[in-house]
Amino acid sequence: MVDSTTAIRLLQALIATPSISREEDGTASIIFDFLQEQKVSPKRHRNNVYSFCARYDAAKPTLLLCSHHDTVRPADGYTRDPFAPSIEEGKLYGLGSNDAGASVVALAAAYCNFYGQALPFNLVLAIVAEEEVQGPNGIEALKPLLGAVSCAIVGEPTQMQAAVGERGLIVLDCTAYGKQGHAARNEGNNALYRAMRDIRWFCSFRFPKISKRMGEVKMTVTMINSGTQHNIIPAECKFVVDVRPTDVYGNEEIVDIIRACTLCEVQPRSTRVRASAIPDEHPLVQAAVRLGRKTYISPTTSDIALLRLPSLKMGPGDSARSHSADEYIYLSEVEEAIPLYGALLENLDLR
Repeated sequence: MVDSTTAIRLLQALIATPSISREEDGTASIIFDFLQEQKVSPKRHRNNVYSFCARYDAAKPTLLLCSHHDTVRPADGYTRDPFAPSIEEGKLYGLGSNDAGASVVALAAAYCNFYGQALPFNLVLAIVAEEEVQGPNGIEALKPLLGAVSCAIVGEPTQMQAAVGERGLIVLDCTAYGKQGHAARNEGNNALYRAMRDIRWFCSFRFPKISKRMGEVKMTVTMINSGTQHNIIPAECKFVVDVRPTDVYGNEEIVDIIRACTLCEVQPRSTRVRASAIPDEHPLVQAAVRLGRKTYISPTTSDIALLRLPSLKMGPGDSARSHSADEYIYLSEVEEAIPLYGALLENLDLR
């Protein structure tokens, strides 16, 4: 039986081992060794660690328990060592403690505790890499090795409430072109002014279709760069737009609309991260509601976008603490999460 004390010790070991995205070898080894000590027959693919339950039966539906052990780089403003897992006044501090180390250890504990039990579904555990950068060597590389998966619980900081959907993400690199000239003679064609026209469009445009669950598509201009010196009219202006799609538009459809309405060159970095939602009547949602969990739409993205199957996002911690200086998790949140995950598994029937 893996209890909260054991889980917290594991979390401290993970915090003490840097695991910036694409550099997760150390924490992958720690997780693998922990699961091996628990005798749950772990496997490893690159920096992803996974395990199939003892009573795995291909004829049964399969529930995936998934979270990530990579972190972002420490935020500016840390007042303590981000890799020192110190406990003060009921808080465990450290990079990745909240996002998503607490979910990793709580899900791993629940999985170990149910590993040999007879359930009406299979359990598969996947603790993956590269989630923070949506990299190709994370869940997408592991998916082909997991077999047929029916649905998933994805561990992210939700205060153990049930996130039943999340917006997608498209990052656009936009370039407006003009012609260089001397500012004193008002020569050329100012690319900055052309960009301003499109930026005003991004600020004011409203997509006509509105999702009943997620509301409007959101677009925010977040970066701009233009010009080389004060007396030269710029021939080029680059800016970046953060787009948060909903479930009523395809990502490619959104890009096509933007290109038709703007003058600049628009290049999406990726269209892989799509909006997703699990139906309210799905057994995962119903089991969470029976446990008193509130449902909501998450404003943040996760590996759910790449899993592309019915998924419930639920884990200890608060997303407001993610990627922040002096990140922490309450010990009580880990202590609460393990039995709540267990109760969810006990109350779930996927047949």
